[in-house]
Amino acid sequence: MVIKILGTGCKKCQKTEDNAREAVKELGLEAIIEKVEDVQGIMSYGVMSTPALVIDEQVKVKGKVPTVEEIKKML
Repeated sequence: MVIKILGTGCKKCQKTEDNAREAVKELGLEAIIEKVEDVQGIMSYGVMSTPALVIDEQVKVKGKVPTVEEIKKML
């Protein structure tokens, strides 16, 4: 599983990454978590508002910080 956090590095983007890491840890999953901070890379997913969360190349959340529980449900 590959999880990508799309964002330019703001506090909300960092919180999204932290929540994703915690969700993976709580579920005991194996996952690669990557940050995409390049604007063109972010736009390639059709995302105009960050942070965004991409799981296995599918945009799951954009424009808000998902909670640990919300991320766990997506995984």
